[in-house]
This record gives sequence, C-alpha cells and structure tokens, in this order.
Amino acid sequence: MDRYIETPLTAEKARECQIGDMVYISGIIYTARDAAHKRMAEALDAGQPLPFDIRDQIIYYMGPTPARTGRPIGSAGPTTAGRMDRYTPRLLDLGLKGMIGKGRRTDEVKNAIIRNGAVYFAAIGGAGALLSRTILESSVIAYEDLGTEAVRRLRVKDFPAIVVMDASGNDLYETAVSKYGTNEE
Repeated sequence: MDRYIETPLTAEKARECQIGDMVYISGIIYTARDAAHKRMAEALDAGQPLPFDIRDQIIYYMGPTPARTGRPIGSAGPTTAGRMDRYTPRLLDLGLKGMIGKGRRTDEVKNAIIRNGAVYFAAIGGAGALLSRTILESSVIAYEDLGTEAVRRLRVKDFPAIVVMDASGNDLYETAVSKYGTNEE
C-alpha cells in the first residue's frame, strides 16, 4: 500500500505503517550517522540535551556528498543502519519514532521498535542522486566538525522509502526470505 506521511511521525502514524508499504515522507527529518550518534550518546551521558527534540522525529542514516550549484545537498543515499544499533534503543526510548537506512537491525532494536511503537524504513541504496531530488532544504544543526557526519535538518517532499520493520516487529527482511527464499543448487 502507498502511504503519504507528513512529519512529525506520531505514534498513530507509525502504527499505521505495515511492512511492505511504500511511503512518501514530507516535512522535516534529521540526518545522523555513526559519529553523530556517538556524540549524542555522550551528551545524554553528561546530562546534556540532544541537538534537536527527538520526540516523534525520523533520523535518516545518511552522509551527503557536497551539493552541486543550486542544489541544497549532494547525493544522499542511505547508510547501513546496523552501525547505529548500539545507540538506537536509547533514542527510541526517548521518543524517536522512525529511522531510514538500509540493512537488518538487531533484536535489541527490534524490541525497542515494538516497545515504542516506532518504524524502520529502508531507502534504496545506490540511488542517492535520485533521493537528493526530494530534499528541498538542508542545514547543519550540530557537530559541524564531523563534516558529512554532522547532524542535518532536512526538509523533504515525497521522500520514497519502504517499511521494513513495523511497530509490531514484523520484519520484511525475515518474511521476504521465508516467502521467496533462494534456490541453491
């Protein structure tokens, strides 16, 4: 089913998403990769606030290439989500409702998604130039010294993604393998 989602991603909106749904996200999302996640964890450990209010937000695991003239951002393809898994349950417990990346997630992340009624979306790897066309604005809001791994605030219009793990813990990576499997000879 096709779904059009306006951010913020409330618990109600997240729970409506089912694995296999094609979604088109519009509004504000944030970027953060490994180094930014580490910094956010250090900030929380020190009793400091995060660089943005994480409640009902979506984090896109992405580090862009430099923007071409006249564009707000360069190529903007997804990063492997598993590299953020050690930090993700804590952020979900603080109110994060969605993540965009590629690849499988750990059982700890899956349990935190279920516990918090969140959702994990996959973006198409290798399509960063096409995905960047849905990004209307981009600004660094934290950790500028990290370069491409800085936290960015993006305004997107119809950013395409697929629900690969829904709020009930259904996992497209698991169901697709059992449904389609492989024929090894």
